[in-house]
Amino acid sequence: MAQAVRVGVAAGELVPDKTYSVYQLSELLGVSRSPVREALLQLAEAGLVRIARNRGFQIVLPTPHDIEEIIEIRLALEPPAARRAAQDGTEADHASLREALTRMAAALTDDDETLFWQADRAFHDRLLRAAKNARAASIIEHLRGITALLGPPTTASGRTLDEIVAEHQPIVEAVLARDGDTAEAAMRNHLERTGRLLVGNL
Repeated sequence: MAQAVRVGVAAGELVPDKTYSVYQLSELLGVSRSPVREALLQLAEAGLVRIARNRGFQIVLPTPHDIEEIIEIRLALEPPAARRAAQDGTEADHASLREALTRMAAALTDDDETLFWQADRAFHDRLLRAAKNARAASIIEHLRGITALLGPPTTASGRTLDEIVAEHQPIVEAVLARDGDTAEAAMRNHLERTGRLLVGNL
């Protein structure tokens, strides 16, 4: 349900600074009010909505400083994970990463942006799990949920899907070659570019 709210924001159906009632949101999502209330409490704890007692709630979009913090955390976790995935990942781990990149490329060919971003999120999740860090995978998934409120990543960052596939390609090639140095550097380059573009857009 919390993810449904994020999707509504990214799609422009829910906008910041406008006050919504739980009833309005339940109507929009086609669900009862009880799970909506629970989702809003989760989002409020994450700082993504502001609840006004007896009035409703407002969407709170991340600020440039929020994005900088998120990218800083991702830079602390994902480049070292790329190195460990390259050096210590199993053949099954590496095959899973290659498959995620293949899914991204296929979604690009089919012009299916929804499937593209699902494959992109799967790629980053699988890489962290290949590095044997499930907690980091959960943290990154949560942080990406926050940046998703800014809208579709291509719109938010100014990159095309082709460019994003091209940024992931050297990560996969280095991981498959078990080249930890190059895998770490490629992931760092990808995240630093993402951060610059997101903050610049804001």
